[in-house]
Amino acid sequence: MRHRVKGRKLSRTAAHRKATMRALSMALIREHRISTTVAKAKELRGLIEPLITRAKEDSHHNRKQVFSSLQNKDAVTQLFTEIGPKVGDRPGGYTRVIKTGYRQGDAAEMAIIELVDFNNVEPEGGKTTKKKRTRRAGKSNTPTTTAVEETKAEVIEEEKEEVVAEVEAATEQEPEATEESDEEEKK
Repeated sequence: MRHRVKGRKLSRTAAHRKATMRALSMALIREHRISTTVAKAKELRGLIEPLITRAKEDSHHNRKQVFSSLQNKDAVTQLFTEIGPKVGDRPGGYTRVIKTGYRQGDAAEMAIIELVDFNNVEPEGGKTTKKKRTRRAGKSNTPTTTAVEETKAEVIEEEKEEVVAEVEAATEQEPEATEESDEEEKK
């Protein structure tokens, strides 16, 4: 029976577990949305929500309490200046866990954990969309070339012509050099 057993071990020692949760907390504060396993997301929710509640009231004592958990001045500053004021009216439930399926490598159940009031805000770098990669080569029946490929081909041909011209110029200079060296050897 697991009566009165609180928290998840996450297959880590106590120090490693604490470091993992601290790193995930700082990433969530910085990015407002992270992807992790469901177990880590649920455990993180229990750690980050009290910190956000403390960040709603900016006092020296609250900053010290939050810093003791995060150990990162930048994360504490961002929590108290950006996140705390924005969630000021919300009485709790600052995070949302969304299950996203299973990871391909080890079939771990994955989830996105995000701050509720920041769900449509993109962090500084913005999000770049990547094409979905498949294991099979995507072959099409009709060959397609774009204008970019054609201009690249033209640039390559021009570069080849320049290289050929340089090589010809170099070969014309070499016979003169060899004639001079032959004359020096005869003396």
